[in-house]
Amino acid sequence: MKTPITELLGIRYPIVQGGMQWVGRAELASAVSNAGGLGILTGLTQPTPQALADEIARCRTMTDQPFGVNLTMLPSTNPPPYADYVTAIIESGVKIVETAGNSPKEFIARFKDAGVKIVHKCTSVRHALSAERNGVDAISIDGFEAAGHPGEDDVPGLVLVPAAARALKIPILASGGFADGRGLAAALTLGAHGINMGTRFMLTRESPAHDRIKQAIVAGSERDTKVIFKPFRNTARVFRNAISEEVAIRERAPDATFADVQPLVAGARGRAAMAAGDVDGGLLWAGMAIGLMDDIPSCAELIERLVTDCRAHLAAATRMAT
Repeated sequence: MKTPITELLGIRYPIVQGGMQWVGRAELASAVSNAGGLGILTGLTQPTPQALADEIARCRTMTDQPFGVNLTMLPSTNPPPYADYVTAIIESGVKIVETAGNSPKEFIARFKDAGVKIVHKCTSVRHALSAERNGVDAISIDGFEAAGHPGEDDVPGLVLVPAAARALKIPILASGGFADGRGLAAALTLGAHGINMGTRFMLTRESPAHDRIKQAIVAGSERDTKVIFKPFRNTARVFRNAISEEVAIRERAPDATFADVQPLVAGARGRAAMAAGDVDGGLLWAGMAIGLMDDIPSCAELIERLVTDCRAHLAAATRMAT
């Protein structure tokens, strides 16, 4: 399955595992890469740049295939030392980075000088065009169906992906709402050159998420996610649980500020819930594609299934068109 994405990233199949906080660790990233996709370590899951360098080294003991590192840069009163994380990525010899959040413009020259390919995740065509002008190598265009922060425009992938394909000259990954071969076929037909999947890879056997978390999300449907933080212009999609419901109540209060929900959404709380299997103990990031999931396969089984089903759906569409 050769596309501009497989050629750019040196992978067999146009399937990228999105960077996921607390989930993107060596066990998962190496399994995705060994199966022919692109595994991604989540940089800020590691508490320090040195810890990230150690996790990169650990991942190398598990795969000889390409893998990347996600570096998400979000506004913060006490931001992580992003420049030091960039140094750890470069000095560890990683050749693919997925950037998200704020523009990676500050670090593009450093990555380019080190021969690192940059895939930047965007939630709008205007931001994607800006990233293209700044010199990134590919765009992951993130529809409103996605987990995490899908932007403030509320545009779903069915519109956003072809709009991006029409406007951009660099390769595109479709992100948000993808979980099966039918979705991969649709993304390619809409003009993308591959897909970026997060939630589906979280629900695999190699994912470090607790099995109770996996089982709860698999049992959910496309109606079991919730959009929060919209009043604070930092919209996020999460799994519908007791914490997300309480956040929604608090943020609807008159004159609510982010400080009113901060105790409920602290990162350490979410990490502890993910590790302990406490479904209602913290925010659990999940996209609307959970409505398309009903099992917990290995990464190899999942990717083989996606590729086989994608080819079948593309062949069926060709027959119908002729």
